[in-house]
Amino acid sequence: MDQLILVLELVGTLAFAASGAMTALKKNMDLFGVCILGLTTAVGGGVIRDVTLGATPPATFQSPIYAVVAVATSAVLFWPRLRRLFMWDPALYDLAMLVMDSAGLGIFTVMGIRIAYAQVDRPGWFLLVFVGVVTGVGGGVLRDVLAGDTPYIFVKHIYACASLAGALVCTALWHPAGELPAMLAGAGTVLAIRFLSAHFHWNLPHADE
Repeated sequence: MDQLILVLELVGTLAFAASGAMTALKKNMDLFGVCILGLTTAVGGGVIRDVTLGATPPATFQSPIYAVVAVATSAVLFWPRLRRLFMWDPALYDLAMLVMDSAGLGIFTVMGIRIAYAQVDRPGWFLLVFVGVVTGVGGGVLRDVLAGDTPYIFVKHIYACASLAGALVCTALWHPAGELPAMLAGAGTVLAIRFLSAHFHWNLPHADE
């Protein structure tokens, strides 16, 4: 079980690092900027989660594996051939961003809930859902702010709401179904909502509508 959790964490780290690095590439940042944005996206939500739960220093600073994976992923995407591939094909860029961002969002949302259960004795549902959503969306918000954009969660598709739905599903199933089924169901809910919202162009109402 512990090995599976580690694999999920690394997959989520890789996915979010890739989304951060690709945002930096679109902004024409240099190698350092690409790596920093990838790293921030990958570990930012986890740092906010750990500070919220009083788990200091955050896990990111206790084990370098997550930072190493994030920086390595970002550096690989800076490779000229890959960089040109994504930058010259907007459709491929959008698809890769959707897949990577959605995978990271789903995995980190349920991982946040798992860590809240481990850190807090008898946590309430509000704390669990809040920590799950913060873990899921925190890195992306930091990415967009550093890139000079309005955070993605506020303007396009169903993003934070997908994380919220996944967190609610995971929390509701945790005791009746067990840890792993609840996490898989929660992450699956996030992915399903994200892909469906992108395909059907679902958005929440905007202020100018």
